[in-house]
Amino acid sequence: MLSNHFQNGIETAKLVWSRLPNSEEEGETGGDLDDDITFRKLSEGSSESLDYEVIENYAYRKEQAQRGKLYVGYYVAVKWFFALLIGIGTGLAAVFINIAVENFAGWKFAATFAIIQKSYLLGFLVYILINLALVFSSVCIITQFAPAAAGSGIPEIKGYLNGVDTHGILLFRTLVGKIFGSIGSVGGGLALGKEGPLVHTGACIASLLGQGGSTKYHLSLRWLQVFKSDRDRRDLVTCGCAAGVAAAFRAPVGGVLFALEEVTSWWRSQLMWRVFFTSAIVAVVVRTAMGWCKSGKCGHFGSGGFIIWDISGGQDDYSFEELLPMAIIGVIGGLLGALFNQLTLYISYWRRTCLHKKGNRVKIIEACLISLITSIISFGLPLLRECSPCPEAEANSDIECPRPPGMYGNYVNFFCSKDKEYNDLATIFFNTQDDAIRNLFSAKTFHEYSAQSLLTFLVMFYTLAVVTFGTAVPAGQFVPGIMIGSTYGRLVGMFVVNFYKKLNIEEGTYALLGAASFLGGSMRMTVSLCVIMVEITNNLKLLPLIMLVLLISKAVGDAFNEGLYEEQASLRGIPLLDSKPKYQMRTMTAKEACRTQKVVYFPRVIKVADLVSMLRTNKHNGFPVVERARNGESVVIGLILRSHLLVLLQSKLDFQHSPMPCDLAGGSIPIRHNLGEFVKPVSSKGLSIRDIHLTSDDLEMYIDLAPFLNPSPYVVPEDMSLTKVYNLFRQLGLRHIFVVPRASRVIGLITRKDLLIEEHEESETLELQSTSVRDRRPGKRVARGADTEQPLLDGLLVQR
Repeated sequence: MLSNHFQNGIETAKLVWSRLPNSEEEGETGGDLDDDITFRKLSEGSSESLDYEVIENYAYRKEQAQRGKLYVGYYVAVKWFFALLIGIGTGLAAVFINIAVENFAGWKFAATFAIIQKSYLLGFLVYILINLALVFSSVCIITQFAPAAAGSGIPEIKGYLNGVDTHGILLFRTLVGKIFGSIGSVGGGLALGKEGPLVHTGACIASLLGQGGSTKYHLSLRWLQVFKSDRDRRDLVTCGCAAGVAAAFRAPVGGVLFALEEVTSWWRSQLMWRVFFTSAIVAVVVRTAMGWCKSGKCGHFGSGGFIIWDISGGQDDYSFEELLPMAIIGVIGGLLGALFNQLTLYISYWRRTCLHKKGNRVKIIEACLISLITSIISFGLPLLRECSPCPEAEANSDIECPRPPGMYGNYVNFFCSKDKEYNDLATIFFNTQDDAIRNLFSAKTFHEYSAQSLLTFLVMFYTLAVVTFGTAVPAGQFVPGIMIGSTYGRLVGMFVVNFYKKLNIEEGTYALLGAASFLGGSMRMTVSLCVIMVEITNNLKLLPLIMLVLLISKAVGDAFNEGLYEEQASLRGIPLLDSKPKYQMRTMTAKEACRTQKVVYFPRVIKVADLVSMLRTNKHNGFPVVERARNGESVVIGLILRSHLLVLLQSKLDFQHSPMPCDLAGGSIPIRHNLGEFVKPVSSKGLSIRDIHLTSDDLEMYIDLAPFLNPSPYVVPEDMSLTKVYNLFRQLGLRHIFVVPRASRVIGLITRKDLLIEEHEESETLELQSTSVRDRRPGKRVARGADTEQPLLDGLLVQR
């Protein structure tokens, strides 16, 4: 009878396995178009630039003229309200993830410790199966439901805030996949963390709130659909990123600095206040949840979970002689961090180009195989290590040696023949990562670990972290980096203790410095990482030392390659614009940069058939619009976006029978479109020319583009250096820049005083201190508001 049940289970597993899609194309049928293209786009490195520039067309100016001060106040209040919602939502998501991970880990270790009291082999099998089940659930969620939720998500979010939208990264299904996938991958014991996914989770929550929810899953609310531009959504996503870091590390100030230093490309003082407010709300939510869980209502959620390793009772002073080994820790962190970045880049490239192209089944097999290897190493290696006798307990110490069966922490009794013995390798290997780091950071635990055990763990865990990074599961690198760094830091600390023979030297202090050095050498963060390490350790006295090792490790790492997120963004085909232009741009001009491009023009009034034909024959996203002037020359009157043209073609409201242009100066043009209609949904493909269906009569009609184009795009002269163009493009968050011939005359000159607007309360009029430029001819003065004709373009610089 038992054999029949076993045979039925095998047949059921085979049936389920046969129904799994074997390729991305098979798994893309039957869903929402915006979501179905996600994995294919990610695989091809496809991305699209965002429209952070304000399109000041006729409809926009008309709408702005109708808004008063009351609406402006309402708009600001809504932004602060959304910041509150983002903080609450991200905090609750972090609480749910941490409670779930800690409970799964607690049940796993409790069951394993209970079983190994009778049979180590049976406990080994149970341990492997539990980990395998959790990892299998995680990889199935990613491959079958939310492929964009794989990885940490920070490179994609960094690209979004830099002006590049990668399809699928901020969808509702990505949020769900990120939350539940993180629970399975971290709870399954893989060498990865949940901190990076929490940043992505916060960004998804912010984006969904900004667009009013998800229309596909019928979770949208009209009263939330306030922000219609990519600029406002960018600010919300910035708040979400900071909230994710604040929730992951309980470091609100570190979250603000992380958003400022690592992910954002544009920053304003008003945004900083909202980001700080969001991080503070997250801290309150997390603190409230932890207080509620102290009563035992959260199961195994206890000292683990939210990361905070209090080492305030450790080393409180340091001598000049210790600076040399601390600097050595910084050098080691820079070398190992740069090596980690390079190895993960090679393996990730091989995965994307060879392994993952074979289909979803290969991804599932790969993740399960890595889970199996990780379980065997974490359970098997401590069995090969001899146990050590427990140290003499101090009177005021709360550390128990060994830990009772079913508990995990310091001094784990694992495969020991005597009661008063512990296995130092099992203390860090057969444990959750949070508790293992807490053990490595712990003070007053001299000689708890042998150098052989620490070196064995360093080599094995470093290898596992490199191999695991890039699998089809949500994966963060903060905690694995802290694990690696704290291991070699503790090794250096053991050497310093034995060499200097000083009683005030703590091995845990050097473990903290090692963790900071590896993260600095890999991620290349300095200020935000320094504050995060201080906040999670609750020891401000170590701030100068953390600053020292971070500066050294970053300098060493920069000598070899770029940071982890920059390398991964480049691998994914995300065209990030760095803060500084390339050196060779200094000798190039704007005309040289766009000389290979063919500019596609649209006349102001164009036939619908010609418009459709031109949209089908090229993939440009911006088109200059020209108009025939009175003297017969063609002049540029503005820029129109492809997405706006598709909206006009789909609605058909602005089609006209006559090829004559409308009169914009008269102000009698009816506004038939809401500005929100022209905004592309976040992280989706949006409209395509293939989605437009027009009759033969429609194709014979005309459309006037003047009311919908941007009449004031940014323009640069053709001989401007590419360095200045680069800085202008990045700092303003542009998508297109016109390159025009050198202007023949000047109609005005704006100085600082011209931008100072004085408002008189009584008359409510605005006064401008204006400046003008005299023509070279005597007695001739050029009027400030004179109309000028813009010559034709030499080229068009775009961000693809």
